[in-house]
Amino acid sequence: MTANATPSSRGRTWFHALAGLAESVEASLGTVLVADATLAGELVRMLAIVPDPQNRFPRARHGELGLDEGWALARHVRDAIAADSSGVKRPILAIVDVQSQAYGRLEALLGIHLALAAAVDAYAAARMAGHPVVALIVGTALSGGLLAHGAQAHRLLALDDPGVVIHAMRKQSAARITRRTVQELDELGKSVLPMAYDVRQYAKLGLLHELIAGIDADAPSVAQVGRVMERVAAAIAAIREHPGDLTSRLNNAEAQVHRTASIEVRRRLAEQWDQS
Repeated sequence: MTANATPSSRGRTWFHALAGLAESVEASLGTVLVADATLAGELVRMLAIVPDPQNRFPRARHGELGLDEGWALARHVRDAIAADSSGVKRPILAIVDVQSQAYGRLEALLGIHLALAAAVDAYAAARMAGHPVVALIVGTALSGGLLAHGAQAHRLLALDDPGVVIHAMRKQSAARITRRTVQELDELGKSVLPMAYDVRQYAKLGLLHELIAGIDADAPSVAQVGRVMERVAAAIAAIREHPGDLTSRLNNAEAQVHRTASIEVRRRLAEQWDQS
């Protein structure tokens, strides 16, 4: 790849596949893609984080979610909220392929926690204002990157692909922290679901609304893009009918089996809160 070439990523691939010829919203950042595209007959605001080797922050050049990215996501989500305040609330689609948050001394000094919190707050505000919010996970979804870009969605959809990884941290980092080898961590993931890096294992936690199979995540065909559009549209329709909140991630059949401890902790907290 030459110095001026556009780096490829699944986030970029799927943004262009789903947005099609829709005119991009000016984001003023090479790492943030935004467009209002038609999907199933209605306008949808689509957002993606992508690599940019020219990013002014070196720690956010490979698809990480950094200072500028957090504030930019917040602005473009809130722009949609403001524009639709007296009309139909357009759906918001977060296309997720993020290499965690950007770690660095500058990021810490300049308040990356505030930038990412602003993005989280904007997505949550959109959800509570009546915008159907869907996250489509097409690649890596790690740590603060997912928390700031996708985790607040009504529905989490993911491609059933080995390259889709949803986790709190990279496998190598988790191995160092737990003082295990990567191989030992893989074995542990077979019996302890939250430690697994396989997206099918992650789905058993009940956090995903749908795992979409039979899709080439790196080079999807026209038919495969159409199928993903269909599933996103179905999720939007379901949200419009029953918006709800995020408790659906705990009251589904998979969560009832594999997240019993989380459910019990929340029950006891609610019990103590009601007694206070």
